[in-house]
Amino acid sequence: MEIALLEKFKALLLEQREEIMSHAANTVNDLLVQAESFPDPADRATLETDRSFTLRLRERERHLLNKIDAALERITAGTFGICEQCGDDISEARLEARPVSTLCIRCKTAQEERESARRG
Repeated sequence: MEIALLEKFKALLLEQREEIMSHAANTVNDLLVQAESFPDPADRATLETDRSFTLRLRERERHLLNKIDAALERITAGTFGICEQCGDDISEARLEARPVSTLCIRCKTAQEERESARRG
C-alpha cells in the first residue's frame, strides 16, 4: 500500500480513537454529575436505564478502540490492508468504510455465511 494512503488511514484511525476517548471522558464526567438522589422511583429508573444504555455504548466503543489500536499496529508492522485469512489486499473502499477490517470482503462474507449456518 502506498505511503500516502497509509498516512490517510492512520489519520482516520487516530481521529476515531480521539473521538472515542472524548466520549469516554464525557461519560465519566456525566456519571459523576448525575450522582444525585431521586425520590421519585420513575425518575430513578429512567436515569438508570439511560446510564445502562450509555455504558453499553462505551463498552462497544472500548472494543472498537482495541481494534483501532490493532489497526495502527498493523500500519507500523506493514501488514495493514492485507487479509489475515487469504493474504490478498483488502480493497480501499472496504478500508474507507471500515478501516479496522482484517478480512477482505470475500473472506468476511464467507465467515458470516458460516456463522449464519451454525445459528441456522
